[in-house]
Amino acid sequence: MAHEYPTLSQAPYWWPSRTPAADNPWGCPYVQRDGERNPEVDSGTDRQDLEKVFDSSYDLVLAWYYTGKGQYARKAADILRTWFLSPDTRMNPNLDHAQFIPCKYDGRAIGIIDFSQSYTSVVDAVALLETGAPSWTRADREAMGEWNSDFLGWLRNSDFGKQEAAAANNHGTFYDMLVAGLAYATGDRELARRTVREAAARRVDAQIAADGSQPLELARTRSWHYSTFDLVAYTRLAAIGENVGVDLWAHRGPQGQSLFAAVRYLLPAATGREPWPHPELEFRRFAASDVVHAAADAGDGAARRALPLLEAPPGGDLWALRPAAEQLDSIAGRPAPRSAVGAP
Repeated sequence: MAHEYPTLSQAPYWWPSRTPAADNPWGCPYVQRDGERNPEVDSGTDRQDLEKVFDSSYDLVLAWYYTGKGQYARKAADILRTWFLSPDTRMNPNLDHAQFIPCKYDGRAIGIIDFSQSYTSVVDAVALLETGAPSWTRADREAMGEWNSDFLGWLRNSDFGKQEAAAANNHGTFYDMLVAGLAYATGDRELARRTVREAAARRVDAQIAADGSQPLELARTRSWHYSTFDLVAYTRLAAIGENVGVDLWAHRGPQGQSLFAAVRYLLPAATGREPWPHPELEFRRFAASDVVHAAADAGDGAARRALPLLEAPPGGDLWALRPAAEQLDSIAGRPAPRSAVGAP
């Protein structure tokens, strides 16, 4: 008999308000402390294992792609089969138990971002494997496509998915990016095209101000992190658009809203010319590097002139080696999972 397993994650910014005791082992009720990450999220859930799956499969496939050494692809294929395909270990294609809050919710729509922010690294890894990697078979390709199709169906039709689609901040942007990426990967180019096209008014016009600021992200205690984070989703969405005939970079809203304006808003702080003028618990200048690279590649002169002034991420500037922009900082205090859209 085949088994399927739910994936469990815990809300990162929720903390116990009482000392755990025999009659209240969690220390409930939990209270929100925005931007302050509770280390509990890394124990007793699938959060770290999930990030390792995404990171390792993506890194191993890139290693195979650039070196031609088959052992990297074989290991990546083993990881993907174990997590997504094997009848005895595969994950359910849903996120019904993402970002639970002890004694409050078994799962929340907002938890979809645990996948949407980085699952496209797996989509890219699979796309690269399908260019001729050893040990990735036709059966693997078909089974992975089926899993992605089922997951896309859940994202579009479940109550959680519909709630996340209606989100007006980075959650909504990443939701659109994931839907578009999965649609493209599973052959539904019309859905991918429509999702990117509709994001122009639904996301860019609504979430980016005329001066390029992102008001909903600036309201956070980690305003720099979330401003760059949201732009990672936008730049990946634009990369998908390039494959389906939609130029999201060219869009201008009624007040001049655009992705270029949003990137330019970051440039004074990204280049070190000026301090970031908004709340930020832990400013990391390098977090903007990939989105500035993406804007420069898309033709923005200000972004291109800023490139020599950027701070390199801890692992070095790997922009030329990756399919698309990545989130380079992490609320966990360590380099974030590598993920992108638009594998070569």
